[in-house]
Amino acid sequence: MFEFAWPWMFAALPLPWLARRLLDAATHRHDAALRVPDIADFGTVAAAPRLRASAVQGFALAAWALLVVASANPRWLAQPIGVTASGRDLMLVIDLSESMQVKDFLLNDEPVDRLTALKKVAREFIERRTGDRVGLVLFGEQAYLNVPLSFDRATVVQMLEETEIGLAGRSTAIGDAIGLAAKRLRDQDAPVKTIILMTDGANTSGQIDPLRAAKLAQSAGLRIYTIGIGADEMVVNQLFGRIRVNPSQDLDEDTLRTIAKETGGRYFRARDVADLEQIYAELDRLEPVARDEEHFRPVHALYPWPLAAAVLLAGGLAWRHARRAA
Repeated sequence: MFEFAWPWMFAALPLPWLARRLLDAATHRHDAALRVPDIADFGTVAAAPRLRASAVQGFALAAWALLVVASANPRWLAQPIGVTASGRDLMLVIDLSESMQVKDFLLNDEPVDRLTALKKVAREFIERRTGDRVGLVLFGEQAYLNVPLSFDRATVVQMLEETEIGLAGRSTAIGDAIGLAAKRLRDQDAPVKTIILMTDGANTSGQIDPLRAAKLAQSAGLRIYTIGIGADEMVVNQLFGRIRVNPSQDLDEDTLRTIAKETGGRYFRARDVADLEQIYAELDRLEPVARDEEHFRPVHALYPWPLAAAVLLAGGLAWRHARRAA
């Protein structure tokens, strides 16, 4: 469908005619006492110049009309396109504290740190969230919003890939991270608002206690799923041989369980990449709340065409005037 977005701009069409009438009236009043019309004056005007003058005037009026048409913003509205969104807002809250550099995960039979394994599985999870809005909060000693809620999953994945351990400090502010994510979600109108918290430690920094932050999230209607990351056992080379240690001894599972229970979510334990993949597959099965289908019309602006024609005509007239003056 074709339409003009601002049709009231066509009211400017008669402006050149009004200006000419007003200027002519002013000139006649000024010259009436100075000149007496004589029939001989008409003999000095040849027919050919009159034709050229009328053609120039016609081109000028055409340029003005094209300019008015462009200012009315002509556009073509394509057929409506229906888009169905799941209605879910997901905020991923990821720990970047120093302990995330422990290499107790295997990826393609190679030891990798916890953040690298998390990136790999979380990237695939984000790419599957068609129709969801996804955001990203990163935390260490402090929490900050890395990506606001967006349908642009490619940008969320790119920003996740660019994260580095220690970027937000060395310690772990779980409560602040939950509080920030809850603040970003609570005012949204999505029927399902979910926080997915991934950490390998305990709350050692920040201004807000994690359980208090969980209560605030629960009161705002948010659900929190918590994921405890880290193997139960790994072999470490020491001066006098190899010993087995528990790299996840600082993981506060009790607090993570309580946070999840308080908000109607679940706690998951990820000891390896297979566990992470299974957890995200389980999160994939969360029942979405479908919205009604929304429609939008692609709009193609057409004003550049009459605008370009007006500029070409005006430029040609200006070039002709400059050439005659020279």
